[in-house]
Amino acid sequence: MVEYNKPWLSVDEQVERLVQHGLDVGDKVRAGALLRAIGYYRLTGYLYPFRESEEYLDEEGRTRIRIKNHFRAGTRLAHAEEIIDFDRRLRMHVLEGLERIEVALRMRVGYVLGRVSAFAYEDPSCFTETFTANVTDIREPSASGHVQWLQRVSTRQASSDERFVEHFRAKYDDRMPVWALTEILELGHLSRLYRGLNQQAAAEVASAFGVPTKKMMTSWLASLNYVRNVAAHHGRLFNRKLQYAPARPKIGQIPVLDHLRDAEDSKRVFGTYNALAAMAYLLPAIDPDTDWTLRLVTLLRGFPTSNSLSIESLGAPPTWEHLDLWRT
Repeated sequence: MVEYNKPWLSVDEQVERLVQHGLDVGDKVRAGALLRAIGYYRLTGYLYPFRESEEYLDEEGRTRIRIKNHFRAGTRLAHAEEIIDFDRRLRMHVLEGLERIEVALRMRVGYVLGRVSAFAYEDPSCFTETFTANVTDIREPSASGHVQWLQRVSTRQASSDERFVEHFRAKYDDRMPVWALTEILELGHLSRLYRGLNQQAAAEVASAFGVPTKKMMTSWLASLNYVRNVAAHHGRLFNRKLQYAPARPKIGQIPVLDHLRDAEDSKRVFGTYNALAAMAYLLPAIDPDTDWTLRLVTLLRGFPTSNSLSIESLGAPPTWEHLDLWRT
């Protein structure tokens, strides 16, 4: 393990370091102000695609790409500022769409489980055996996924200051019906619960959103929860490889998403574009009159393209604007 020994740098020294690496910072006072506002590592993260690269052969003779410290000729600090502004607006737009999806999912899960009973979320018969069975591995035994989920939700319930939660706490010994409980759940809680639902309940929820299978809906929710966490914590959505990529429908399952199957490279399969496409498909099932997709198209058209960067950094295909998904 190599010991980290790089020195602390003042903001002015950070500006000079960027200049030494070939960045045209323009007005150094303005560059310093930007660094004070967002920090050196956040800025260089946005500048990463502008670095020079070179091919080399690894020890097994395979061709690899090495990213160098120097920026490509003509790279200006203004490029980073444009990307930062675009990414900020993209995060806000994504969070708006995810709010609609999360709220609609709360309703639908509470509605489907509530038909079984007010406290169906406690009933193991509503869930898969995998979700309700304890982990009996002698090396690391643990409670079932269902029990762990109930514990997490109980903690959230205990910390909630919502008036309706206080009402159930005072009058009903803190026991809440599922259609009320879902109102305090975040997308992560809902995603986990959905994954554990039995096939009949899960299929009904997925169908309400126009998704053909539980497996696909489970994948989409996990991916969108990941995207939500990135956006909510101000992480980069542009040029990001998704840790959880949404499952791509088989050809013909969801025709407007058939083009996702054309992707073979990692950038296309794991790019943010796939999550945006899933959201653009889901939102009209919640509100047929939504203009979220149209506003996203306008935002994407304004992507700050340069000689080193294009909208394909999101994983978007070159002809994305002409696809039926974006022409609604």
